[in-house]
Formats: sequence, structure tokens, C-alpha cells
Amino acid sequence: MKYFCITALVFIMTSCSSVKNHNEQMLEMISPENLREDVDFTYSKLQQLHPKLYWYISKEQLDFKFDSLKATINKPLNSVQFYFKLQPIIAQIKEGHLSLKIPSRRLSRKEIKTLKNKKGLFGRFEYRIENNHLYFTENKDSIKNIVPGTELLEINNEPVSKYIKKYSALINSDGDNKTFQRYFLSDTFFNFYVAEKGILDSAKIKTLYNKEVKLITLKRDVKNEKELAKEKIDSKRTPEKKVNDYVAFSNSYNRSFRFLDKDSAIAYIKIKSFSGTYSEKFYKQTFSEIKKARSSYLIIDVRDNYGGSLSEINDLYSYLVQKPFVLIKPSQLTSRMSPFRTNYFRKTNPINYTFKTFAYPGFFFHHLLSVYKGKDGISYYKMKENKPTKPKEDCFKGKIYVLINGSSFSASSVFSSKLKNDERAVLVGEETGGANDGTVAGFYSYQKLPHSKIDLPIGLLLVQPNINFDEKHRGVFPNIPVTESLQDIIDKKDVQLQWILNKISADKN
Repeated sequence: MKYFCITALVFIMTSCSSVKNHNEQMLEMISPENLREDVDFTYSKLQQLHPKLYWYISKEQLDFKFDSLKATINKPLNSVQFYFKLQPIIAQIKEGHLSLKIPSRRLSRKEIKTLKNKKGLFGRFEYRIENNHLYFTENKDSIKNIVPGTELLEINNEPVSKYIKKYSALINSDGDNKTFQRYFLSDTFFNFYVAEKGILDSAKIKTLYNKEVKLITLKRDVKNEKELAKEKIDSKRTPEKKVNDYVAFSNSYNRSFRFLDKDSAIAYIKIKSFSGTYSEKFYKQTFSEIKKARSSYLIIDVRDNYGGSLSEINDLYSYLVQKPFVLIKPSQLTSRMSPFRTNYFRKTNPINYTFKTFAYPGFFFHHLLSVYKGKDGISYYKMKENKPTKPKEDCFKGKIYVLINGSSFSASSVFSSKLKNDERAVLVGEETGGANDGTVAGFYSYQKLPHSKIDLPIGLLLVQPNINFDEKHRGVFPNIPVTESLQDIIDKKDVQLQWILNKISADKN
């Protein structure tokens, strides 16, 4: 116990010092010579570790872009300023999982505690970006009576359009995808803004609605006792919350299931994230209920699902087919040593460093035995999703519809492309944000640029669905394209789901 207390005290002191050092380092100006070295370091690590670096851009083009960037670096910059020069080059590699982590100020324990007792400034609204404009689409708390459909013109006397253009250049999509950037920027716009400007307690904004311009001051209000008590209750993990994977931050579930009609003929599963958490139990219960109800139709909604666990989608797929299947092709690496470049002890505090040390032999031998050399001389990584999987006893045998949009990314795209290729489902909506032919993800090597200290996570596995590739460098295209307008979102009209319901109704009649 005495040892534990001493270790905990050392950890707290180290943590406080780390916050201070990190924030000071962010503001330090870095010489042009050192910044150019960071550019070279970045490109070198990408060439060494990324298994499909020249998938969407030629080596000659990428060489030119990195050389051109170095030629523009002729004055000292801090790490944030450097990020805004380097990340647009990374984005042009057009591989959606590949991105620098924007440097941001760390908070002290006291600051974190204070923020927990305050409401969000921009985070309490929902937004949508369309054609270089940002619109409020939801205002649940009726803050300042801002009406959905109102355009946000300025923040603190600076045009929002300037930031949209700046942040758009930071976002990678997979290949020549046409839908992902708008969705992702709508979700992350204020993450970029806060990282650049810091956490604000208030902001002056200019809005436009029905040709009327308003000046409004937003403030970060303090939560009352009732709100704090509700948060405490919401954070408790009940059996239902575990199985449906409750997310306290958004007060929503990652997975949900219900019937959409009185006779239970239409089953509907919404999956916001393939988190893997309690997913096996969720699908087992859900498909048992669907089988008992003798449902004829199943709608799976993976809109706004940025991906996650391959294991979960493999399990879900086994409930949708009646024959054994292989979800993904063998996963390619750049070398046999790639799995050992995952920075095992990264972000390890003194307490769990000991536990990780004891667990390391298991980690080492697991990776060692999982890598094999193919007949083509390429290194591959063994995964259960590379092998045949049998269908579940309660597998669904009726008609399946899958809802997709530009926010269906990564594992969601693997899932969608496999279903479409196997002609097991009708896809309705928009082109997915993730590529039809796969992506580079799996596990990551977390590199830190030597002088700017910017983090660069590099995916080590080429993950591709077991399908016939279309080589179009685009997302998964729906069988039935149905797009939703800004007004549909404001009016809460789900035109894509409604198309399916209308089709089912027509089929029944």
C-alpha cells in the first residue's frame, strides 16, 4: 500500500509537470532547419510503415509535394502553425485513416474539474456544412432562440467561411470520394477551431436567418445541481446500457433495435459505431427476437458510423447469410517487423508500466505467430476475419436493406461493400465515405515528429473486403441513391428510411 501511494504521488507530480511542459513546448518557435527535418522524418516513416502509400497518388507526385513544402519553410513556426502547413500534404495522400494529430493545449486537473461543471459553448448545437456555409440544424436547449436553419456567419468578427476553407484542406478522404469531407467537417469543425483558438468561455457570433442578421453572445453556462445529478445517473452502467453500448457524452446508444410496424414484419437495427463492446450479446438477443417475430424485412442503418471493430462486423455478417463466408482478404504489411512498431509502452504511466512489462511476452509472441510470408513474398497478418466463418443458427433469411451515407466510413464501408458484392442487401442512400476496395488501418505505429513533437499515427494493415474490386477509387455506391437536403434534416424528415418503408409497403400490396 505504501508503495502504491508513493507511485501515485509520483504519477500526479509527473502529470502536472507534463501538462506544463507540453503547453510551453507548443508555443516554442522551431527553426526552419528543424521543421524541414520533421518533414523528411514524416515522409521516411510513411514509406517505411504504410503498406499502400501510393494507392491514390504516385510516388513522383508525392515526392514533389514534400519537396515543395520544404521549399516554403523559410521562417520559424510553432507546432500548431507547422501542423497547418504539413497536414494538407498528408491529406493529399487521400487515405482517410492517415492524419497528423493537431497539437492542442493540455488542461490541468483543476481546469478539467471546472469544465466538467460547465456546459458546452458550441457543442450543444448540431451543424451541417453545405457549399462553404455552416448552418445550425438543431438547438435542443433553445439557446438564444437560434432557429434551426440559421447560418453562422462569423465568430469573434472572423468569417466562418475562412475557417471552413482552411479546415477542409486538412481532411483526408479515401481516394476520390465525394461525400466524406462535408460530413466529417460538420462533426469536427469546432474541434479544429478549439485546438487553434483554445477553449473559450464566451464568443460573439453573427447569424443570418430569413435575411435578418443578428449579433449574439454565447456563454459557457454553469450546470445546475439537477443537471449534475442527471449526469451522474446517466453515467452508471446498467445491463441495458452495456449491451446497447451507451455513450454518456452524447446521451445515446451505439446500438439499438426495434420493430417499425405493428406486426413486427420490419426489424430495424441502428449502429452508430462498431465499438465491439458487448456486441456479441446484442446481436444474439436481437436476432433471436427477429426470428421469433418471423420478420420478413431487416433494415440495418450504418449512416454516420465511422467504423470500428472488424470482429463485430464479422459477427453481424454471420447473422445475415446462410453459407460460410470470408469477410476480408489476407491483411498485408510492409514487413514482418511492422507489428512490433506499435509503440507498446506509449502513454504508459508509472502504475500500469509494470503491468504492461509483465504482459509484453504475450504481446510479442502473439504478433510473432500472426505474421506469415505469402507465396508472393509479401508479409501478411493472420486474423480470424481472413478465415471462413459459419452462419449463425438464428441467421436472418428475409430481405435486407442497408442505409449508408458519406459518414459511413472504415469498417462500415467494408461491411457495405461485402453485402453489395454478395448481393445480400439493397443499399440505399449516398456513396459511403470509406472506400469500396478497402483501407489501411488495423493497428497503428504512433510516431512523434522529433522537433515539433506532433503525433503521426500510421496504419499498418491493408484491410480489404473479400470482394471483386471495382478499382474506381471511390466509396461504396448505393443500389438506390437517395439524398437528403438541409431542409429534410431541419424538418427531421428521414427521406432515405422512408424510401425503404414505401418500397416495402408497395411490395406487400
